[in-house]
Amino acid sequence: MPRGKYTNHKGRSRKFTSAEELEEQRRQDERIRQRRLERGDISSESEPEEKNEGSGSDSEESDSDDGPHKVKGVENLIEVENPNRIQKKTKKAPTAAVNPEAPAKPELSRREREEIEKARASAQYQKLHAEGRTAQAQADLARLAIVKQQREEAAKRREAERMEKEAAKASKTQQTQRALGKKTT
Repeated sequence: MPRGKYTNHKGRSRKFTSAEELEEQRRQDERIRQRRLERGDISSESEPEEKNEGSGSDSEESDSDDGPHKVKGVENLIEVENPNRIQKKTKKAPTAAVNPEAPAKPELSRREREEIEKARASAQYQKLHAEGRTAQAQADLARLAIVKQQREEAAKRREAERMEKEAAKASKTQQTQRALGKKTT
């Protein structure tokens, strides 16, 4: 048991390859290299390059050259397609343009369609309102007519009151003139 509060778990599960295993791996690599030379897959010039590559790449090459692909685990039972591994193929522009059924412009989302529809409806309403065909426009016009009529009546009443005041003033001046005994012309 460690004495301190903190324990270090590094290195607990380290495993080292024994010398026998390393020797066996080297022999397998040598056999694979000999088979390739016999088949003529590798020229004697490229042999030094292969030695520099390392044992991992040689074993991968041997798997592909030995015949059918060796299956690991449940790879042969389950077909797996990793979308991150496959490079996506780009479509050519002429093939997309040749299709007559394809829409000319992209489909709009529901929100975009609703916004466009709302703007059209608003413009149509404004047009009808300006022509006076909507209920609100008719109510506004009726209110406007009432206001105009009230203003005209008020203007006539003011004119009549002004005329009465002038007539009253004129009659009063006439009475004062008579009372003073002056001749009126």
